[in-house]
Amino acid sequence: MVFAEDKVTNQKYLLGTGDTIRIQVYDEQDLYLESRVSDTGTISYPFLGVLKVQGLSLASLEALITSQLEGDYLINPKVSIDIVQYRQFYINGEVEQAGGFAYQPGLTIRKAISLAGGFKERASKDKIFIIHDGSSTGEPVKATLDTAVRPGDTITIEQSFF
Repeated sequence: MVFAEDKVTNQKYLLGTGDTIRIQVYDEQDLYLESRVSDTGTISYPFLGVLKVQGLSLASLEALITSQLEGDYLINPKVSIDIVQYRQFYINGEVEQAGGFAYQPGLTIRKAISLAGGFKERASKDKIFIIHDGSSTGEPVKATLDTAVRPGDTITIEQSFF
């Protein structure tokens, strides 16, 4: 079941290493594929070979596959692509269980902290930083509990000093 929020998120979402996608072409079982985006940002697709998908939206990838299948292989192919599993986000610092966790659409830092078992006793609720995956600077940005988290992001919760 796909919710409206998921559709909006997926329209803006850019594929990256670690995402698992499902590609279906209507009435063409041979062209069904479920694949994880490789460390090089590629997938291998029947008849088309290796495709660079990192940085593409689902709509862009649908258009690419449609255009490459059309003519030589199929007449007017109906391509559909879904995300089966998003790449992880990471949380470290003053949480009970630091590490990588499965991204969920609509995720905020508050929810991410909950997934990580909550704050440790000395955690600072005012010293939360996030590095967004694909950020041009790669620098941590101050965040709040309501800041949106994206796949591949890294969250750091610093210690509070009394």
